[in-house]
Amino acid sequence: MNKQVVAKQRVSPRQQRSLTTVDLILEAAAQVLELAGEAGFNTNAIAERAGVGIGSIYRYFPDKHAILVEMGRREMARVGAQIRGDPGVKPGCLAPDRQAIRTFLRAFGQRTRARRVVVLALLGQLSAEELQTAFAQAEAGMASRSAAPLDRIQLFVLSRALLGAMRAAVLEDADFLLSQQFEDELVLLSRTYAGAASRRLSG
Repeated sequence: MNKQVVAKQRVSPRQQRSLTTVDLILEAAAQVLELAGEAGFNTNAIAERAGVGIGSIYRYFPDKHAILVEMGRREMARVGAQIRGDPGVKPGCLAPDRQAIRTFLRAFGQRTRARRVVVLALLGQLSAEELQTAFAQAEAGMASRSAAPLDRIQLFVLSRALLGAMRAAVLEDADFLLSQQFEDELVLLSRTYAGAASRRLSG
């Protein structure tokens, strides 16, 4: 069966009640994943956790894989919106480049167990166009927050290096994903590369 078809919601939830139900289902799914892992992740467990009938699950999602994909798409959109936000330095706030990296690291509400399963499902689902769009959003955010101006190719290299390291930590279930040291190393990578690339451009 075509995955692109499977991953789509059965019904588009336009009314507020429907939107609320879908939100409940997705939040319950995240909780089930975090508590029970992939082995305990099924539509019955999600329905019970959400306090809805199993029919409500299948009204909007054909299967549990579609739920995972929707969770991933929503989180991508949320993180993308944050990254595209105002990058200006504000008193008492983190440096813009660090804030961008922390936003990526703490996606999915810091639910690392759920995040790994969702990312795996999403990677097998996204089209080349969707991946390009997602990376373009990351590049735009990094461009506005970089410690030095970068050209198009340099932004490509930097964004893939940072996101690749974070994705590897997620997929390998690294116990340091949310650690301060990992964040610091990613910030160091970003600033060191940006500084070196900027000097090459001007030199």
